[in-house]
Amino acid sequence: MKLRGTIMLLGLLATALPAAAQNYPDHPIKLVSPNPVGGANDTVVRIITSRMTALLSAPFVIENRGGAGGKIGADVVAHAQPDGYTLLAGSVSTHSFAPVMSVKLSYDPIKDFVPISLFSAIPNVLIVNAKLPVHSVKELIDLAKSKPGTLNYASGGIGSTSHFAVAMFVAMAKLGDVTVHVPYKGGSPALTATMAGETQFYFGPIAGMVPYIQSGSVRPLAISGDKRSPSLPDVPTMAEVGFPQYKSVGWFGLFAPAGTDPAIVNKLSAAVAEAIKDPQVTNALQLQGIEASASSPADFAKFVSDQLELHRELAKDMHLELIP
Repeated sequence: MKLRGTIMLLGLLATALPAAAQNYPDHPIKLVSPNPVGGANDTVVRIITSRMTALLSAPFVIENRGGAGGKIGADVVAHAQPDGYTLLAGSVSTHSFAPVMSVKLSYDPIKDFVPISLFSAIPNVLIVNAKLPVHSVKELIDLAKSKPGTLNYASGGIGSTSHFAVAMFVAMAKLGDVTVHVPYKGGSPALTATMAGETQFYFGPIAGMVPYIQSGSVRPLAISGDKRSPSLPDVPTMAEVGFPQYKSVGWFGLFAPAGTDPAIVNKLSAAVAEAIKDPQVTNALQLQGIEASASSPADFAKFVSDQLELHRELAKDMHLELIP
């Protein structure tokens, strides 16, 4: 009788799970953005989820947990209940750079998450303070070497997207001994510091930077990626300025804790795909220099795994220093 009762209970649970997924979501969804308000990831997330809210008939409550290159926010979601109501706006920082560059990590980027969909893959752009007397990458390198210790470069925090991007540039340009790294708690304060002259250059995701570049608040010198950005057509690629081996692009996507019902994951993935078809969403992203690109959970999982291996090899080749 006890065995029969157990079998009946398991059968009830099996039928209950699809029903729960079918009714999902029936209350607000907390989306952890592991960056400060105004950062690249946060910008992308708010634009896309504004449309997803209408599609799913449930609001997304954005909770900013900035710091440690996104590791703090990622850790929160990695250990959250896998019920679909706590999600992560993850990125190349949380799932590639931090795992590759950190000696210790409180989460596993592959085992602790279920990839839902890519949001976008975007280039990084190298900018300098508008008053700095340089107009090319070569001039920046020459100035740094002629005045050792006088140029500071910003990042959005140790292990962040911008940290990896700028560290790779510094290593390739052999500026490690003549420039000073100043980490901030996110891309937005790093950009602000460069505009204010606290730091002289910054290499971070294009998202959110285009308006400041167009207004002349900062000067762009080069962009990562295989081609120029439609938003900044006059800015050369790193390959064009003599660094063909430079490879560092930013990407952002949606993740759930491991163990989340596949039906919920598929429902969220479909909502992302539908949201980025909306012209208002597309236009809002393009104004920030972003091209949205949704993907299936399976394709995104492979993308995340491939990116982790790629950046592990890049960090090894560049002899980038590990962080605590």
